[in-house]
Amino acid sequence: MGLAVTLVAVAVYSGYTVVQLRSLRRLQTQTIDVNRADSLLLLRIQNDFNSLSLAMRDMLDASEPYPLTAWQGQFKRIRIDLDDALAREGNFRRRTEDQQRYLTSSVAQFWDAVDRMFALPPDEARAQIRLSLQARQAALTTVVARLLVQNYESEQQAAGQTEQIYAEVEQHLYFFLAAMLAVILAASLYLVRYNHRIFGQVAALSQRRSELAQQLISIQENTFRHISRELHDEFGQILTAIGAMLQRADRRAAALDPSLRGDLQEVREIVQATLEKVRALSQALHPVVLDDAGFEGALNLYIAGFEKQTGIEIRSEKNGPSRQVDRSVAIHLYRVLQEALNNVARHSKSNHAAVRVRFQPESVVLEVEDDGVGFGNIKASHGLGLTSMRERAELLNGSIEFIEPSGGGALVRLTVPVSAEEAHAPS
Repeated sequence: MGLAVTLVAVAVYSGYTVVQLRSLRRLQTQTIDVNRADSLLLLRIQNDFNSLSLAMRDMLDASEPYPLTAWQGQFKRIRIDLDDALAREGNFRRRTEDQQRYLTSSVAQFWDAVDRMFALPPDEARAQIRLSLQARQAALTTVVARLLVQNYESEQQAAGQTEQIYAEVEQHLYFFLAAMLAVILAASLYLVRYNHRIFGQVAALSQRRSELAQQLISIQENTFRHISRELHDEFGQILTAIGAMLQRADRRAAALDPSLRGDLQEVREIVQATLEKVRALSQALHPVVLDDAGFEGALNLYIAGFEKQTGIEIRSEKNGPSRQVDRSVAIHLYRVLQEALNNVARHSKSNHAAVRVRFQPESVVLEVEDDGVGFGNIKASHGLGLTSMRERAELLNGSIEFIEPSGGGALVRLTVPVSAEEAHAPS
């Protein structure tokens, strides 16, 4: 709505400005420019009348050695220029019909009198100039002067109208700017309130998502723990019992039928291999070693098993004094280690990796680095493992970084804050 109001206001003000500019242009072209052009022609006419006045003064001067007919050519040139100026000035139609008729008839009578004057003897011609022509010329000069004054007044009036248009446009511009500021302020306040509400909803949803993720991970860990115990206790005991039974059967078969010992030995090896796989699976689902040996012991055992299974050489480093890590924190550190090393085995195409643990005064930092192809292959396959690691980092109020060093490879760095009790607890 704010955008719509703003656009409507801009459209209305733009239309108003266009109308005012057209009015100003029309005023300028139809009044000011015409007045100026007409005034120039009137000045030209007035100059011609002044030239006639000077010529008649010279004709009356007795000291002039020339006859009156010597000025006939000058009068003819002035008449041609005056007729042309009057014709041009008449096209502007700045005068009333009475003014036009009076000026036309007066000029015609003046030139009639001039023609008659040149036909008279010198003394009579000079008398005609004194009695008639000078008066007629003065009257025509007065008419032209009045027309010039009329044009000046019209131009002043047009200038006042122009100033008024500018003032109105400026005033409306201020009103428009004030209205736009008010609309922008109202829209901004609404957007701030709306965004605040949206951010509150997003924060609530994020909190709920975090709680749900924590519950899901907790359920997942409980499920893994239950399945691990079932595998270790139930299936492990069953397989152990089968192995013991096969051992007894092997001793009896040695007395009854020695040929069965080979078959029984093969079955015992299969049972033993299955038992080891079940124990490995149980350990992977829930590292019981975390409860027995702590985080560092579980980390060392997992790295040794990972090297044996994948053939990837792992360089392990530890910095800082060891400390007891809370089990709720250790399980997430262990899972991030698992996921990071699994990504090394699946995606990095590297035969070497490094695992570094730094025990700092207020945090524990776990780093897993390889010299492979980086995170490109993981991101291309949607990177669900990366998302899982981020969720676990958020649950621990920590931070996780996925870095591609300049020399190549990939680096996963998890930083987890620890409490004061954990920081001072012995390992």
